[in-house]
Amino acid sequence: MGHFHKARQLLDEMPEPNIVSYNSLFSGLNHHGLYSELVTLFIRMQNQYSCVFMDEFTLVSLVGACACLSATKLLCQLHGVALLIGMRFNIVVCNALIDAYGKCDEPDKSYQLFSRMPERDVVSWTSMVVAYARASRLVDACTVFNQIPVKNTVSWTALIAGFAQNGQGGEALDLFSQMLEEGVLPSSFTYVAVLSACADQALIETGKQLHGCIIRRSSVRETFNVFLCNALINMYSKCGGMKPASALFERLHWKDIISWNSIIIGLAQNGHGEESLAMFKRMIDAKIKPNHVTFLGVLSACSHVGLIHEGLRILYLMEDFGVTPRLDHYSVLIDLLGRINRLEEALDFIVKAPKGSDHVRIWGALLGGCRVHGNLDIGRRAAEALFKLEPNNTARYVMLSNLYAAAGRWDDASRVRRLIADRGLRKEAGYSWIEIRHTRHVFVAKDTTHCQIEQIYESIHKLVDLMSDAGYLPCTENSIFPGDKEIC
Repeated sequence: MGHFHKARQLLDEMPEPNIVSYNSLFSGLNHHGLYSELVTLFIRMQNQYSCVFMDEFTLVSLVGACACLSATKLLCQLHGVALLIGMRFNIVVCNALIDAYGKCDEPDKSYQLFSRMPERDVVSWTSMVVAYARASRLVDACTVFNQIPVKNTVSWTALIAGFAQNGQGGEALDLFSQMLEEGVLPSSFTYVAVLSACADQALIETGKQLHGCIIRRSSVRETFNVFLCNALINMYSKCGGMKPASALFERLHWKDIISWNSIIIGLAQNGHGEESLAMFKRMIDAKIKPNHVTFLGVLSACSHVGLIHEGLRILYLMEDFGVTPRLDHYSVLIDLLGRINRLEEALDFIVKAPKGSDHVRIWGALLGGCRVHGNLDIGRRAAEALFKLEPNNTARYVMLSNLYAAAGRWDDASRVRRLIADRGLRKEAGYSWIEIRHTRHVFVAKDTTHCQIEQIYESIHKLVDLMSDAGYLPCTENSIFPGDKEIC
């Protein structure tokens, strides 16, 4: 990537550069992610010639760059050029266009092109599945997938990844089982997709089985593939298994930025704030340049530990590494300030943050801090901002109602609760889940249908008694009606 200017200079010095010369440079720019430079060079190239100067390879490079830049207008123009120069049914160009339209959130244009192709290969079918999955149109993705004449590992992986990325982890795992039953062998990409599903569903036992499957089916080199290891580290971290996550991280011979980010964020999310900060220092000492994801994890670590001064230092340190703070970074910092009851300071940061007053997560973090510390004035301001930004989120109404209740303002608390009904909103029931011996147990608020409900409540009451003996007093000031008692 550092030799781009030399390559460009060499091209400029050529007496008569041909299309092969340009395509070589286009390919290199694409490979290194220099998409804007590629488009600029292409425009310059066209201006030098009186006719359209491109071939199949030029188009594929340009179309790929448009996809990464979300340059839909230029993409449509290139599609038109492809028709003009006789590449209407060129399968390589068509596949690139299908994929690019999908990445630009235009799956209907992908399908329009796909449906007119006289000949399709596995890339055509898979690109169409991915385009629909990326747009969260999973029914359409399945329809296309079911029509594929011969389904291979790539096509199965595309559908599995689509379900996993759309929060349908259970369905993704079912598809993986179906894939194995049909005798199709998984690839590293397949394992990454199903491990992601396990991570999002907190299915550590299933994740462990997959880990064992990877070890049995892969060579030593593949087992320590950084791509796979990163997915395993992420899965174990999200499932609370920091010991195996840390062991995998240490055994990696080469760690990329994703490896470091996964372990730093995993430690932070599992309450190991000090260890997360120490890992960040180790990363800096290893001369690995952090990115915005790294700083998000480190700020989260500061928030969990309550290190406000360290958090502010990290925020200002971002500029030294050429990373501009984003709204997510300010959101974590506001959460940190809220935890230690520095709410006025948090409000000032919202004003300083770029478009902070229009960001849901920032106001949500501030409202959460006000809820903890009972600050009604700032909490009301945060809630009013949230009502404008997401008027259908019932959780915000409930939090403001609880704030009023905590202040003893019962009429206001009831008024806010009535707004939920008046606006036709419904509060989603809270739920949690746990996996025990390969069985997933889901617990929904006020649900009594679990087969072991009597034993569960018996255990809860025992815990409540132990808490009472230890001096715990139930919090009832947030009840809508005075005199209500906390159940547990």
